[in-house]
Amino acid sequence: MSEASAEHPVVLFDGVCNVCNRSVNFIIDRDPHARLRFAALQSGAARRILEGLGRTIPPGDPDTIVLVDRSRLYEQSAAMLRIARHMRGAWPLLCAFLVIPRPLRDAVYRWAAARRYRWFGKSDSCRIPTQDLRERFLE
Repeated sequence: MSEASAEHPVVLFDGVCNVCNRSVNFIIDRDPHARLRFAALQSGAARRILEGLGRTIPPGDPDTIVLVDRSRLYEQSAAMLRIARHMRGAWPLLCAFLVIPRPLRDAVYRWAAARRYRWFGKSDSCRIPTQDLRERFLE
């Protein structure tokens, strides 16, 4: 799993989800040390990373966000809250919500994830990074 390292945790996101793409932009703008790397769940890079951890995401419309940090995989609410740790400002304070039982956090996450295409739409293709951000996206 050479694409994800302790130095560069990797966020795997739904590349055709508009809210997911906006979230990636939001995270990039608040990641002052450019530590996080990104890959669409539909990409070969994501497939290789997940296979290296003995995991797969069902094909079709992925319904989760994944953070791979130090060879550990976090999904759904745990991924979102741990991503916040890497952001500047007050965002790391969201980690306090990790004390809420995961089943409850993930139920809220799944409720919103099930409606995200209806609320925010869907793209026909995965996000293509700009030239200056290309090094932060795995292929």
